[in-house]
Amino acid sequence: MTHEQPAATDPVRRRRRRAFWVLWFALPATSMVGVFFLIPQLLNLRFAFSNWRSTSSSITFNGLDNLVYLDESGELWHGIGVTLMYAVIAMVVQNVVSLLLAYALRETTRLNSAYRTIFFIPVLLSPVAAGYVWRGLLAPDGPINQLIGVVVPGFDWAWLGEPSTALFCVAFIDAWKWIGLTTLIYIAGMNLVSPEMIEASTLDGANAWQRFRHMIFPMLAPAFTYNTVVNLVAAFSAYDVIQATTAGGPGDATRAINIYLRLEWGQGNFGAGSALSLVVTVLVIAAAIPLIWILRRREVAQ
Repeated sequence: MTHEQPAATDPVRRRRRRAFWVLWFALPATSMVGVFFLIPQLLNLRFAFSNWRSTSSSITFNGLDNLVYLDESGELWHGIGVTLMYAVIAMVVQNVVSLLLAYALRETTRLNSAYRTIFFIPVLLSPVAAGYVWRGLLAPDGPINQLIGVVVPGFDWAWLGEPSTALFCVAFIDAWKWIGLTTLIYIAGMNLVSPEMIEASTLDGANAWQRFRHMIFPMLAPAFTYNTVVNLVAAFSAYDVIQATTAGGPGDATRAINIYLRLEWGQGNFGAGSALSLVVTVLVIAAAIPLIWILRRREVAQ
């Protein structure tokens, strides 16, 4: 007499089999994160609390001396302030412009596809190349001032040479570089909205703003969470664009934490540089976790 396996176990087996394969497919990415991020961060943790210098013959534990030195020199808090402002400006500009572009290019037509390709081109550029391009465009005798000079004769503002505009400009360049990718993510989210729903709401008298506010934007919650968190976290690691455009100047107006890190390493203060790297990691974690939690709750509320 044979005993049949209860049918209830079949879904359980399928879930276990699916989980097994998911783990295998995730293994390469997880391994790369561990090798190229987790292990270096753990190794850096030791050096952040050491007296590692180019002039020292040994590396010994020195507690919080590196952070005290950075605090007294003014590098720590100024670098954190500049990094936070840079990250917020880049994130806000990138998301606002990308939302507008995505709404304008949401329909898949031949013309819109061409525009999507054009807006995606900056994503393919290296941050250093993008920085050099915009440094030329924003020069006092560059094309942007010449264009403004048609309306305002003699206009020669040094966009990257004035503390009042330098930080906004470098943050804008960072946002400009990644707007194409963020736009495509928002377009994918907008395409989840059924055309029939849009048509029905239009027939019911809903205007463009009402359709966007009550139908399209709620469907963008996952895309909004991803873009906001990724844009903000990426901006915390600002270095390439700033180095290519202002190198931290004028004065210290655009000296983000990673610029200070390069200066410390260039002077042979490897322990202090490692401490600054640890500060960047702490900032990313402190900003990303609460932001993800808040935005995920908003997704559920939608």
